[in-house]
Amino acid sequence: MSSQRLRAAVKWIIAGAILLASCPGALAMATEPEAPLPESGLLPDPAGAEGTESGEPTPPETVGEPLAAPILDLLREEMVSGFRQRHIESQFRRFEIYAGRKLDTSVASYTGSELNGRCRLSWYDHLLRTPLTAPREAEQFTRQLHQAASDGRGGLSVILATAGEKLDLGEWQPAAPAPPKSADEALAAVRRALTGAQIAYCEALAPLEKRDIDNLSRNLYRVFGSENNVGHTLQSRSSGRQLCELIEKTDRRAMLAAAEALAPLADLRLLAKLQEIDAEGSTTAQRVEGAEGTILRRITTPAGEIVVGGRGVNRYNLDAMPGLAALIDLGGDDVYYEGTVSLRRPVLVVIDLEGDDAYQGRRAGVQGGAVLGVSMLLDAAGNDTYHAQDVAQGSCLAGAGILIDYGGDDSYHALRRAQGVALGGVGILIDRSGDDRYKAALWTQGVGNALGFGLLDDLDGADHYYAGGKYLNSYLNDDNPTPGYEGWGQGMGGGLRQVANGGIGVILDGGGDDTYEFDYLSHGGGYWCGVGFARDFGGNDRRLGATAKEYDGSPRTQRSFQRFGLGFGCHYSLGFLFDDAGDDTYNGTIMGTGHAWDCSVGYLCDFAGNDRYEATGGLTKGSGAQAGLGVLFDYDGDDVYRGYSQGSASGGISYHSLPDCGGNFSFVVDYGGEDQYGCRARNNSYNRRSSSGGFLIDRPKEKPAEQTAKHPKATPAAGS
Repeated sequence: MSSQRLRAAVKWIIAGAILLASCPGALAMATEPEAPLPESGLLPDPAGAEGTESGEPTPPETVGEPLAAPILDLLREEMVSGFRQRHIESQFRRFEIYAGRKLDTSVASYTGSELNGRCRLSWYDHLLRTPLTAPREAEQFTRQLHQAASDGRGGLSVILATAGEKLDLGEWQPAAPAPPKSADEALAAVRRALTGAQIAYCEALAPLEKRDIDNLSRNLYRVFGSENNVGHTLQSRSSGRQLCELIEKTDRRAMLAAAEALAPLADLRLLAKLQEIDAEGSTTAQRVEGAEGTILRRITTPAGEIVVGGRGVNRYNLDAMPGLAALIDLGGDDVYYEGTVSLRRPVLVVIDLEGDDAYQGRRAGVQGGAVLGVSMLLDAAGNDTYHAQDVAQGSCLAGAGILIDYGGDDSYHALRRAQGVALGGVGILIDRSGDDRYKAALWTQGVGNALGFGLLDDLDGADHYYAGGKYLNSYLNDDNPTPGYEGWGQGMGGGLRQVANGGIGVILDGGGDDTYEFDYLSHGGGYWCGVGFARDFGGNDRRLGATAKEYDGSPRTQRSFQRFGLGFGCHYSLGFLFDDAGDDTYNGTIMGTGHAWDCSVGYLCDFAGNDRYEATGGLTKGSGAQAGLGVLFDYDGDDVYRGYSQGSASGGISYHSLPDCGGNFSFVVDYGGEDQYGCRARNNSYNRRSSSGGFLIDRPKEKPAEQTAKHPKATPAAGS
């Protein structure tokens, strides 16, 4: 037998063993015989983009500001022209070269310093080397993600393909399954998806020794979750480094393929067919351990048992249902307890088709969460509540966690690592409609840690986001004591210092008048070789900065103070915040609203509306420091900038050597409207702010195709 065939045989033996181990007692259960799979299978959809059988509209070709890309081209031209006019092109080029050299000299996993290449992503590397074109890429990336999330057919496959590419897993061809024609075909698709996910999961672990798998299973949650209450590092840093190396040894592409195998189940056309399951045509109602209420069917598959619940009120203790691989509930106001996904049960799918449901859990890896596994939770309708602790609500540690809620006014409440958070995999939470509430205290709402891609996308509704309010911030020190709480959320790509580089974190919101509360290092930012994105496509939004109350709802005991937020990069990182429309408010305290610190890049770009930039503390509103590029760009509207620091750039640097690192570069660029500046800059003026790297530029609005970056004679603002 050839070595290739031998490896294939071993892979299938391992797959079978894990499938049986993950479904104890499944073969002994009284079950409905498995129906044959339909011949049609999951084939490419010939219908193209003509709408859906369930009435789901085809997503629009464009979302947000249609001229966002050329508007960002204007910004780049403005910056390049500014460097040229002040004869500092060579200084900015040195900044780019210096950042690239830092990346080149720290590429190894062990370098003898904090800065190393462990778990470094190539897209992050590329963006930091190209800081002037990075906003154009970030705009396209967030737009395409949101368009995919809006697609009720194959959009999840597109998101997973995008995640795979950005996580250095190669190019992917998104699946395009044909819609099932009946309830039986839909059930067959569920069976096929479970089997495909289980096999791919086994392939993902095949490169590891048994002791490595045991190590991951025992320690992932402890090291990266339960024993930590600070955002920037771990209690057990050496253990964290070891676990990251084991995650790198897994077949991460196969793990993503396991999630891709489940992606067809998120198709609204398939969910519509599952709703047609005929209760009257089913066998006599059955008893299932761990379930209260009517159970219509039990179907055994090689990947575990599929249970179908009736349209009445049911209660499911998912961890007490042996052998469960998929639960489909047809309706009723149901209650779900736990539902952990781990090595013991590596794949779980929960689909609820109707009702105001309650999901409750205290263990790690529930509600579309996974610890070394692959989990999916789909809720098709109703005003639902999700309560969990850690690694939950579309989040994962080494695997994939997916939660999609299709309708209703929903509430998401958790403690840590929840609501679209990933380390060593993919975490996705999509809420398609309704006025929703999101709340958690740490690592939440679109966070990517090492080798992680975390996404929270809420497509519509007046939503409220809360991140922080519980753990005292970890930046308290004798030199720079500041009050406040940890946040680390809302589109945050966060590395774990002295452990590993950061991943990719994204928060997107499609429309509605939204409110964002967030504490330290939150909202469109990167930390320690990570990259984060926040984008709101419509509505009059309020970004409050520090959380108004404690996490438990009691009056806040810490002084209102927020540090690093709203389009920021901190320690070799990048952050991007885009807002497409509406009269918006941006708040914080220090080091935010387009801020970069320590060889980093931060952009805040608002494309329309009468906006207010309220932060009055230092290093806010377009500021670069310690060899940073910080940019605030407002394209249109009558805007108000409070405080004095707009576009200020210090001429001094203590973290890096001058002139080698280039310097600090700060931009506030405002097009259109009658604007008010706390530094008393005039409308239609061109100002130097502190050093030659500081710019405050106010221009009348013109169409992007007609706009030029030719500067009028500089008119210094008062105090420049």
